[in-house]
Amino acid sequence: ADLATFLAGWNPPDRVRAQIASDDHGIALVRSEAGAILGYIKMGPVDFDLPEDQPTDDAVELHQLYVAEAAKGTGVAVALMEWGIAWARERASILYLTVFTENERAQAFYRRYGFYDVGRNEFRVGNHVDEDRFYRLDL
Repeated sequence: ADLATFLAGWNPPDRVRAQIASDDHGIALVRSEAGAILGYIKMGPVDFDLPEDQPTDDAVELHQLYVAEAAKGTGVAVALMEWGIAWARERASILYLTVFTENERAQAFYRRYGFYDVGRNEFRVGNHVDEDRFYRLDL
């Protein structure tokens, strides 16, 4: 129930449409030849509370990067990440993201691009708390 409530308010269609239309967000998709979405990335302003020692001026956030299970290892994530970093470089000197502590594959992927861990984040969904890590890339 907590997850369903969270997801219903997290990315409602009206908010996503507004973000697509705005200049301060960037969204890219990779589709199969048949049109299925294989992955997407959403970039935008920093909207979480970073550790106190982390600057937020001249920074943007990688909000979401998702790749369909069947598309993992095919270059979809690389194409999306390269697009996201290029988008960020046009707007800021720092790129932040959060990653689930137990998602070692994603953490290794981000580190290959030069991201480094700058602190702990609690990600709450109702009464459930997951531990995320803040990652930073100096552009």
